[in-house]
Amino acid sequence: MKKQIAILGSTGSIGTQALQVIKEHPDQYEAYVLTANNRVDDLIAQARKFKPEAVVIANETKYQQLKDALADLPIKVYAGEEALCQIVAEAPIDMVLTAMVGYAGLKPTMNAIRARKVIALANKETLVVAGELINDLARFSGTPILPVDSEHSAVFQCLAGEVGNPIEKVILTASGGPFRTCTMEQLATVTKAQALKHPNWDMGAKITIDSASMMNKGFEVIEAKWLFGVRPDQIEVVVHPQSVIHSMVQFEDGAVKAQLGMPDMRLPIQYAFSYPERLKASFPRLDFKLCTDLTFEQPDTKRFRNLALAYEALHRAGNMPCIVNAANEVVVAAFLRDEISFLGMSDVIEKTMARVSFIQKPTYEDYVATDAEARRIAKELIVKN
Repeated sequence: MKKQIAILGSTGSIGTQALQVIKEHPDQYEAYVLTANNRVDDLIAQARKFKPEAVVIANETKYQQLKDALADLPIKVYAGEEALCQIVAEAPIDMVLTAMVGYAGLKPTMNAIRARKVIALANKETLVVAGELINDLARFSGTPILPVDSEHSAVFQCLAGEVGNPIEKVILTASGGPFRTCTMEQLATVTKAQALKHPNWDMGAKITIDSASMMNKGFEVIEAKWLFGVRPDQIEVVVHPQSVIHSMVQFEDGAVKAQLGMPDMRLPIQYAFSYPERLKASFPRLDFKLCTDLTFEQPDTKRFRNLALAYEALHRAGNMPCIVNAANEVVVAAFLRDEISFLGMSDVIEKTMARVSFIQKPTYEDYVATDAEARRIAKELIVKN
């Protein structure tokens, strides 16, 4: 029986690579649902190639174009955020890959968990915004959450066979991004074009900017707490420019296990799809004849303040990570429109953290209100700047 997979965000970087995995293993997997936010042409092409049961376009203005383009195929066509949230509960779906970008992934992920679908989690903002709520919901529903981020997949793989052996430390590796060696003066003048050139990974614009500012690593620290049940002081970030070691786990006896591989997201995607089995893949292999220089550095939280702000949010807990995420989404969008400087993004996030109402034990409704308030304040701060 083929595993039926719903891909939320099928036209993005993770979604397109997930479809490559499905194409490589047509006897194992089928794309049951494909969804996109705005990229209707890409979604049409994917639907014609993979013949899913249904497609959803979040932007309702694109519905007619999508429906007309697929009129000759027996594919159900839906539009709107509500349709996106409802489709994940379809009975035949075995797994939901949450590859949407940002806060928008929270509600459909919650609905998929309630419907007891296995979650392949690529949308890190879901756990950043509402980690405690998601974990409680998954525990109540008995729903597994399998990490797809390369770093968390690495930790997950290192923990295989280690049931009952306490973790001393989770070590998340970071490439350092394109500005690892830049001075503060250089960072003050970096451009959008420079920030979008990641040295190792091919990702979407938002996550590429997050990687350049190290907010992506900060979010991964928060995500690691909820995925692996560790305290903030048990999560360490190490800069590893070669991106060969994807992350490590240190155990009580001092032993360190690491997962190595090429910087290729298809491997963690496939591992989540096939877990606990491993399937043969055609992905490039790590060649140790060429891999002769593995280096490690401590992250500089003075130059890359976003990492420090993420740790602060994790320590303060409550709705603070939700505030950081909302402010970050606003400033990244502004940076991509050339409305704010690279270093100015951290300034706005920090000021937003100070101004938004803090809630120690937030409900889902509190998260929704916090997200809206933080976005409004961040936008106001950008205008003032």
